[in-house]
Amino acid sequence: MEDLPELILVNIFARFTLKNIARFRLLSRSWKSIIDSDFFRDHYISSNSSSSSSSVSWSIIQTRPHKLSLEIVGHHGCSRWGLDRSPASLMSFFAETAIKKLLVLSCTDGLVSIFAENVDGSPSYYIGNLLSREWFEIPLPSYSSVSSQNLHSLRKRNRFDDTGLVTKMEKGIVVSYKIVWTVKPDSSSDKLVLMIYSSDSGTWELKENVASSLQQHSTAVIGKSIPLNGTLHWLSQDTTTSCIVAYNFYDDDGDDDDDGFHIVHFPGKGDELRRFTRSFTTSEEYIVYFNEFNENENRIFRVWRLVKYEEGGSWELTWEINLFLSLVDLGKDYFPMVMHPLKSEIIYLWSRDKKGLVLFNLRTLVFSLHKELEDDEKNKSMDGCVLSFNGCREYLKAIYGYHLEMYQAFPNCLLFSQFVLPRWLHRLPRPLRA
Repeated sequence: MEDLPELILVNIFARFTLKNIARFRLLSRSWKSIIDSDFFRDHYISSNSSSSSSSVSWSIIQTRPHKLSLEIVGHHGCSRWGLDRSPASLMSFFAETAIKKLLVLSCTDGLVSIFAENVDGSPSYYIGNLLSREWFEIPLPSYSSVSSQNLHSLRKRNRFDDTGLVTKMEKGIVVSYKIVWTVKPDSSSDKLVLMIYSSDSGTWELKENVASSLQQHSTAVIGKSIPLNGTLHWLSQDTTTSCIVAYNFYDDDGDDDDDGFHIVHFPGKGDELRRFTRSFTTSEEYIVYFNEFNENENRIFRVWRLVKYEEGGSWELTWEINLFLSLVDLGKDYFPMVMHPLKSEIIYLWSRDKKGLVLFNLRTLVFSLHKELEDDEKNKSMDGCVLSFNGCREYLKAIYGYHLEMYQAFPNCLLFSQFVLPRWLHRLPRPLRA
């Protein structure tokens, strides 16, 4: 096969899953050269872009830092990667020093950030690529005003967050990442400090006195965020309103007089009888908001996607469904989790009555119920992948119990996110001097 013309090899390789292609790279230098070329990457992505072959492995993840994995629902066996296990099973980490505590902080586009507490109590941070199993220790910032002791104290008072992670993608490849820490030094003021580590420079950048536009929303930035297209999105709430706070960490064209933050207001009217307090997820490269509304004794489910961040934001209504016939079998005790990251017509719900995960297709009005401990055939997803559960029911039960008194207006916080494997192989970006 080594003697075959290069164009024939390209067409042969393009028929395989990325899991097999990753193995082919290790068998021959000439094959590695072909697979690593821009021509083959573009050919592979183009020839596998149809809906029947574009599904990728992904996970529904919880938003609290956790040991080993954040995954609560995994999708594997998808056509693009061909994995026989969920993405969480790819997690493999080894530290050169002894550690007594390990937490997964965040994950996006195939990358995972980890916090480790060493036996002497000192902190260490790592970034890794699950697919190539490369790991890199992030150097700690050397600012005198933000020592490890100070950050530990601020963390206890909910004024420090180290879970921010964004990436820059080019042609399906992660070419850069940034780790974002947010610090609120003084609880009595709106002052906010951003600490940003860039894989391009290998250094930290300190931005002080930011968030002049946030006012009462500055506290929201000390918490879990959802990354999309280089932007972190936080959910802000108070007793009167809720909104999305967004910051693009790869926007080089911003106004120097602007602190970089955008306040995005949710669509709809303030007096609407919505069932769930507002939250958001992502699908098809958009921020998505969905909710159920009670109108004239009808249960209407609406989905919007965010199309503009400036001037308070602008939303486009993409779905409006009458739920009376579609979800009547679920009863009333359910709540939405996420949307499918690549198929905006599929929504994931949790039914407490049925104690299971519900997949609902907004286009066909078909839904399916999936439970833990069922065999693979019963747990086939609507995208052809196999569902696997990892403490999903326990996580949902804990959430429900904690917010029981608020259940009819479900808690306004980011409880779920998605972790999607990239559509192409890539190495872990590293600083030039690393």
